Amino acid sequence: MTASDKQTGLLRARLNLETAQMPWKELLRHFAAGTVIAVSDELDLVDVAVRISNDDKTSVAQWMSDNRVAKVSDAQAATWLEADAALWTVVVRPWVLVQQRKAS
Repeated sequence: MTASDKQTGLLRARLNLETAQMPWKELLRHFAAGTVIAVSDELDLVDVAVRISNDDKTSVAQWMSDNRVAKVSDAQAATWLEADAALWTVVVRPWVLVQQRKAS
């Protein structure tokens, strides 16, 4: 295992511990600041956070191109507010990544 792999593993573990489920209404001030990023439920929230932290421009650009990672739209924000949604979150400064999990 390389030093880089070890650092990535430690980062992944830290970010995993920092994930939390939060009501959308508590994230509104971050949304108003334009810092909330929605992550598709097809992706692993922690993996996306790790790649953003590691400045993996290629992966992030591909996800954005596929519309699997994007700033939260006004319409999505309104839907979550109306539904009183709780979202999985993790902070990768300056971003707050959010993900709504599919109903099982």
